[in-house]
Amino acid sequence: MEFELFDGLSPAERRELVAACTPRKFRRRDIVCHEGDPGDCLHLITSGKLIVRVTTPLGHTATLTILGQGEMFGEQAILSPDARRTATIVAVTDAETLTLSRDRLERLRTDHPQVERFLTVSLAAQVRRLSAAVLEALYLPVETRVLRRLSHLARVYGDPGRAPQIRLTQEDLASMAGTTRATANKVLRELEDAGVVRLSRGSVTVLDRMALERKAN
Repeated sequence: MEFELFDGLSPAERRELVAACTPRKFRRRDIVCHEGDPGDCLHLITSGKLIVRVTTPLGHTATLTILGQGEMFGEQAILSPDARRTATIVAVTDAETLTLSRDRLERLRTDHPQVERFLTVSLAAQVRRLSAAVLEALYLPVETRVLRRLSHLARVYGDPGRAPQIRLTQEDLASMAGTTRATANKVLRELEDAGVVRLSRGSVTVLDRMALERKAN
């Protein structure tokens, strides 16, 4: 399994880093962490999928994204001792992660200066993602935002040789795109009529990923 954290590390350093991690397993619907919890470790996702949710200023729950194999979360929370989790993470499938505590990360940063690069690269990538999300929200039509979120989910849920089956509610998809369920449903129905997706209760199967990519761009 490759992570950005491993970039620039020698094989021996990678083995030492993995040895410093603690494996964790989660069942579907398990809560990995709550928004506001102490940020005491970084998670590297080795299998499964996890959903990211936050509380809005009005007290509602908003879905931000789905994380999958090879992705990570918790980088910001472990940078300072008083940091707090900025989102609630829930396993939407059985999942496994490697966790790296703040103390162990600090020792690795001291012993292997290359690990410092990970923090810079990871945080810079987060800034780029957030900037892109802001630009999409401000300047792209809502239908395009729904298509782009669906295209991203198709990549997360994709397996070689199989049509991606996205097990997610339309409310979650709408929340990711910053729109209403009615709008998300309209876009999905149009895609179904065009033969791009197949809709069923609680899931969307992407039948033509290339067509979806074209529509999203």
